[in-house]
Amino acid sequence: MQNKFCYFVAMLTEQEESFIKYWAANREYEKKSFKQFLKGLSSGISIGIGIVLVIIAGWYERANMEANTQMNPFILLLVIAIISVFMAYFYRNYQWEMKEQRYLELLARKRKQENKGANAAE
Repeated sequence: MQNKFCYFVAMLTEQEESFIKYWAANREYEKKSFKQFLKGLSSGISIGIGIVLVIIAGWYERANMEANTQMNPFILLLVIAIISVFMAYFYRNYQWEMKEQRYLELLARKRKQENKGANAAE
């Protein structure tokens, strides 16, 4: 008895083919890329600036009083730097993982497409 379900495997677009070629050549470079680290660093710094603005604006008076009595400005800057580096590191890893997942999915689809073509030729 034949399988009643027919799975349609779409052909890869030119953009997907070019991504496969690009990622196969650059995956190790992208994993250690400083450019992605800088993008994440800017995100972390913007979060730190937001924290400083909330403290300066005095948005929450009780927290502001606590911060003024117990907080050392050096510690605040250190925490912002740590947040920035943390965000930068995870942003770079997240971007790399997303591209790697897309690459592996496209490769699997390409192999499946090639296997169907080889089976149809027989």
